[in-house]
Amino acid sequence: MKKACVVGGSNGIGLAITLELIHNGYHVYIVDISEPDYSVLKNKEIYTHIKCNLLDFYTEPFRELANDEELELLMITAGFGRVAHFESLSLGEVNNILSVNTVSTIKIIKIFYDKIKSHEKFYCGIMGSIAGFVNSPLFSVYGASKAAICRFVESVNIELCCQGYSNRILNVSPGSIKGTKFNGCENNLELTKDLAEEIVSHLFKSSELFIPEYDEIYKKVIERNYMDSHTFGLSSYEYKMKSGRVFDEKKGTVGYLSGTFDLFHVGHLKLLKRAKNLCDYLVVGVHPDASHKGKETFIPFEERKEIVRSIQYVDEVITSFPEDSDAWQVVKYNRLFVGSDYKGTERFLKYEEYFKDKGVEIIYFPYTQGTSSTQIRNVILDKSKKN
Repeated sequence: MKKACVVGGSNGIGLAITLELIHNGYHVYIVDISEPDYSVLKNKEIYTHIKCNLLDFYTEPFRELANDEELELLMITAGFGRVAHFESLSLGEVNNILSVNTVSTIKIIKIFYDKIKSHEKFYCGIMGSIAGFVNSPLFSVYGASKAAICRFVESVNIELCCQGYSNRILNVSPGSIKGTKFNGCENNLELTKDLAEEIVSHLFKSSELFIPEYDEIYKKVIERNYMDSHTFGLSSYEYKMKSGRVFDEKKGTVGYLSGTFDLFHVGHLKLLKRAKNLCDYLVVGVHPDASHKGKETFIPFEERKEIVRSIQYVDEVITSFPEDSDAWQVVKYNRLFVGSDYKGTERFLKYEEYFKDKGVEIIYFPYTQGTSSTQIRNVILDKSKKN
């Protein structure tokens, strides 16, 4: 059985490519955080949906697919961005755009690279963007994420060529695509069908680059940018501002929590994961010591910071402030995470009053049964006394 994988295949051009591959006799693995459109994909025997969030990257599903000898095609269409001034993007949004569009995409290629770097035929493509080739004001981080992909694909293809392999990674770099959910639009397969056919055709030819409407539009666009990038950028800025697509509303939620994180255990891990699930960008303040609780710490301060910094759910680590309200002056968080035992205390009643006009929500997490630092500390102290 012929098999293919489309990352981001539930919507937009990814969905159209999925349908085209099914039409070509493939069983398609759709790897996507969203459920497929079951009104379009009615026969569930001809595809398999694997739920996956590229912001919370796990290698297992991709390794399993890469080890499937019948799988002969990989197309990555997942990605997002918005037309906005750079100042409107939150730290979380910057992190998420680069994580999905660039970092996770390159990781997937790395996992599949033994199939690509092979004398056995394997078809592979990535959705780049014309924004990766030209000056992209109001699309700065998205353009940067796609520029990285364009250079990555070009460089790896040269490596494959020099090493004597015929497989290539196709860089599909369109301008705007009508009929997708990108930038607030809706799926329309009538508008994406022809483009999907062209993309699949280029995949089967092992092409290295496909820019839709290149001769009609984008050859001149790229030339204008090459001749005078600054003037091109000014024109591009003015065009986007007049288009009505600029969306400068602040997006992305910044979360903050603080703790000692001594003797790091699974309870700490669950706390950080739960907090990350409720925000886009998680900042963690680590206490220098545990004197505020009248306890000693076993792990040095800098080591505790390094441990917390290495957790995948944590985006940034800082030294905690005496009060979490002081941290807000620096971090400007939208959500403060704290244990439910603080709810109703004089300290947090003051916090709630302080944050009333600052757009900050205090989220109280109930404590769960399980391992705790206190339990571990007591065991260590008890054993040291016996010795």
